[in-house]
Amino acid sequence: MILSRADGPRAAVARLPEPGEAVDDDGAPTAPPRWTWDDTNRWYPRLLADGVRVERAHDLRLAHAILRHSALAADTELATAPRGPWDGLPPTPPPQAGGASPGPVPDTLFDLDALAGTPAPGTGAVPASGPDAVSAREPGDSRPGAGDVLGAPPPSGTGGGLDPVPELAAQLDAIASSTDAGRLRLLVAAESAGALAAAEMHHAGLPWRADLHDAILTEALGPRPRPGVRPAKLEALVERIRAALDAPHTLNPDSHPDLLRAMEYAGVGARSLRKWELEKLDHPVIAPLLEYKSLYRLYTANGWAWLDTWAPDGRFRMEYVVGGVVTGRWASTGGGALQLPHSVRRAVVADPGWTFVVADAAQLEPRVLAGLAHDERMAAAGHGPGGAGGGAGDAVDMYAGMVAAGVVETRQQAKLGMLGAMYGGTTGVSAQVMPRLAKAFPRAIDLVERAARAGERGETVTTWLGRSSPPPGSEWADAQARAFAADPEDDAEAGRRARSQTRAWGRFTRNFVVQGTAAEWALCWIASIRRRLWALGEVPGTPDPGGRGAPEPFARRPHLVYFLHDEVVVHTPAALADAAAREVRAAADEAGRLLFADFPVTFPLSVAVVDSYADAKD
Repeated sequence: MILSRADGPRAAVARLPEPGEAVDDDGAPTAPPRWTWDDTNRWYPRLLADGVRVERAHDLRLAHAILRHSALAADTELATAPRGPWDGLPPTPPPQAGGASPGPVPDTLFDLDALAGTPAPGTGAVPASGPDAVSAREPGDSRPGAGDVLGAPPPSGTGGGLDPVPELAAQLDAIASSTDAGRLRLLVAAESAGALAAAEMHHAGLPWRADLHDAILTEALGPRPRPGVRPAKLEALVERIRAALDAPHTLNPDSHPDLLRAMEYAGVGARSLRKWELEKLDHPVIAPLLEYKSLYRLYTANGWAWLDTWAPDGRFRMEYVVGGVVTGRWASTGGGALQLPHSVRRAVVADPGWTFVVADAAQLEPRVLAGLAHDERMAAAGHGPGGAGGGAGDAVDMYAGMVAAGVVETRQQAKLGMLGAMYGGTTGVSAQVMPRLAKAFPRAIDLVERAARAGERGETVTTWLGRSSPPPGSEWADAQARAFAADPEDDAEAGRRARSQTRAWGRFTRNFVVQGTAAEWALCWIASIRRRLWALGEVPGTPDPGGRGAPEPFARRPHLVYFLHDEVVVHTPAALADAAAREVRAAADEAGRLLFADFPVTFPLSVAVVDSYADAKD
């Protein structure tokens, strides 16, 4: 179904120019359309099901969440208004696994009248069109244009509801009235482009071989069991656990309280079932128990039930939640898209005549920290032989660069020290090398230290493009109040609890600015990749494996099929593999420029062209 223009004044859509866009001789805009809608998942899956790809969009739900809480827009009318129906609006669930058609969607198109966007501030690092700006619009395309707004009309006679037209006006005003419109405009554009990419990855699906997955499970667990019965290898391990503990045959190792009681009775000395604690113990039950825990996780997280549910048609259709984490990272509502174990990746095999381009960013967070702080010496540690202008070619080890610069003696020290700086490590190697890192990279270390102190004071911090952290909750405030009110000699526990929560929130804000900005870089990377891949075009005669290959509009062209924080997987006709790899690298360069302009920090990638996802990793 393609949403078309209906008769009547309310549905007569005006195609309005984008800010600063060019027009042809007839005054028609030459830029690609930007669709505006209340929620990408509510509209885009149906369009994709009909083979329609949207080039650009503005997701009002995602943008509202950003603008409502951003410190850059704190004084705007949108941020200071009372809570309304757009606040806390949950995302629309994607279509069901297996490619089931999404439910019916509203068919109302709203006229924007004279509503237009706000001009960009003119900064070189933040183009007005955002990171996803190449059109796929064909001559004569009758799809809604840049000024179209799609959403649920307000309930009749209520005066309320999710009317998208005033919401868009409020968002455009909030961006224009913010303290840095360019950054917020780029963040909103990148977040919306991420929503398009997530919907497209769900639609296209990650190729998945059920026969290989079954073979993996059979090798690890034994033949597929009857419902309600453990696989043979798990059952054999249960018997070994019971024997080692001299426990009755009714002991269920899946019941943690029962298992811990049996281990206590047997004198094992375990206080928990955490792997790191069990590995320290010497008892005959430890080996079978650790093996059971590992295989049980495979069985429950990615076993036969997972295969039947999430990859029934030869495609794994992940359910991403864009911006599902407060830092802006993506989450997943089902299928474990962000936790695919290496053991099952052997089932991810490209279609015949196709291949994968797998790319991941090298040391993304420390590179982002160098850009955030404009710490040139830290950025230099990640440059390849070609220097700062070397581009995102072969991966350059930033930690090895720190060793070469004489900051620390070993790569392990550099890695643990930087992780401690970004996550708040205060013991072990992190604490030992921190003074040396602070001396070598004073701007970078000062930035995370200031973010931590702000969190300890209960303040918010903000990423490079403008996503702000939430304030600490009422439990944090209550603990601080009790600590200040208590007599230190009478209530030492209140002070201890308050100090612990203060440090914990400081660790959160310390990492928020880094992880959140890394998520922004990844959004810009994805937006650039999807645009560049589409521009590569189709490969005529691309084989379709029995009607079970990539669906339209991606049936003959490269497309994204998987994303994991700093890693992407592209499914491409083999003839375009090298070109796709080049574009993925170029997109990393572009994302770095969009965020940090000409600051000399590079974002190199490890890139592999493989037929099986498992082969991309050592």
